[in-house]
Amino acid sequence: MSSVNQYGDAFSTAPPGHSLTNDNKQWPWGRPPQHANPNDALDELIKSLEKPQRQKEMFKLLMVGVSVEAMVEGLAFKNFQDGKFTPDVAMLLKAPLALFIANLAEEEGIPYRLFENENPETRGEMSDQTFLQLMLTNNPRMFDAMQETVNMAIREGRKEPEERGFLTEGEE
Repeated sequence: MSSVNQYGDAFSTAPPGHSLTNDNKQWPWGRPPQHANPNDALDELIKSLEKPQRQKEMFKLLMVGVSVEAMVEGLAFKNFQDGKFTPDVAMLLKAPLALFIANLAEEEGIPYRLFENENPETRGEMSDQTFLQLMLTNNPRMFDAMQETVNMAIREGRKEPEERGFLTEGEE
């Protein structure tokens, strides 16, 4: 389905990529960055994070479980968006910025998670708790059937329910 403008004419709309030809100087990220040198950008970020009020808020986030990785991603994106530095400089700042935040937390005795997913082997996997919660919300009949199977196994004294495929469900 093509896009149609307010006049109902699909051919009088801007072609794909037109926005890339627009002048984006109205946005902070569309102008030259304040810092082209990663060292200067890192110095400014560190100065801003050393402010007591900013540290207090950062420590609160760490204590409620926000990972250092998520904080660094947010800081990098926000500062790019505000025109402080370019995306490539943001990428270069992530590692030293993460180490700085982790060091601050260590010095203050604040518990923190370094990465969003601590176990790289389970990256992209859904936890059992999330799976069951989603099933309960989206497919309660299946959840009830699964729960009954587990309860029946417990009543019969088995540790785990029997493995049965969906093709053999009606067979006994």
